[in-house]
Amino acid sequence: MMNSNIIYHQASVTREGRNKLNNHRSVVLWFTGLSGSGKSTLAHTLEEKLFQKGCRTFVLDGDNVRHGLNSNLDFSEAGRAENIRRISEVSKLMLEAGLIVMTAFISPINKDRNEARGLISNDNFIEIYCKASIETCEARDVKGFYKLARSGKIKNYTGIDSPYEAPENPDLIIDTDNQSIEESVSTILNFIELNGIII
Repeated sequence: MMNSNIIYHQASVTREGRNKLNNHRSVVLWFTGLSGSGKSTLAHTLEEKLFQKGCRTFVLDGDNVRHGLNSNLDFSEAGRAENIRRISEVSKLMLEAGLIVMTAFISPINKDRNEARGLISNDNFIEIYCKASIETCEARDVKGFYKLARSGKIKNYTGIDSPYEAPENPDLIIDTDNQSIEESVSTILNFIELNGIII
């Protein structure tokens, strides 16, 4: 519930001014997919490429955020929804700061991702579906989490005993089953340039 004693302060330095200074439009690139589908790898590799082009960027990585901002949340349905809500709010703040924000979260539920899009706004939200089969993701699982989930030692693991709802209308699909990291990043960079994000 909104506190009536809190008043929103309008900043004198605007997002538009920051975008002009940065020579690129701020935007949220929302990577979604199963664990092992390549979200974090793509987000960090893309960030390096954008940084080399002089872009102001930041990656919000699922594991890192769970260590700090969202360390008090569990992996229940409610905990996961709150995880995504908080990330959406942080992403919106970074958007206003003029950054190209890359979020690398499984974010398995369509409703939660759609609410993130609604908060951030459709024009500023690019949903990137990292599409990979469960077999591919399990083969890439160096930490052994899928194996632990299949043996029942980890509960509520997405793709095993907790659902993953693939995006219905993602802005971009990256087939990480068949595309290399280099090909995938090139596809995203081309999409970014075609959509006028880099001015």
